[in-house]
Amino acid sequence: MPEGKAAFREVLPKQGQLSVEDKASMVLCKPKVLPLKSVTLEKLEKLQRAALEAAQPPDEAPASQQQP
Repeated sequence: MPEGKAAFREVLPKQGQLSVEDKASMVLCKPKVLPLKSVTLEKLEKLQRAALEAAQPPDEAPASQQQP
């Protein structure tokens, strides 16, 4: 066989169905919107804020709670 030609020759059926497979190509889809903070991270931050507030001594007790 000559080197310039393909090693296989194309054969097309004379009867029946001809099946052609498409090449895979990229398909664009809508971008997915992701939250900036996850729900778990927000819960942890909320717990941390609550713990910090509980750990700080109160600046001033309300007047109704002070005893003379």
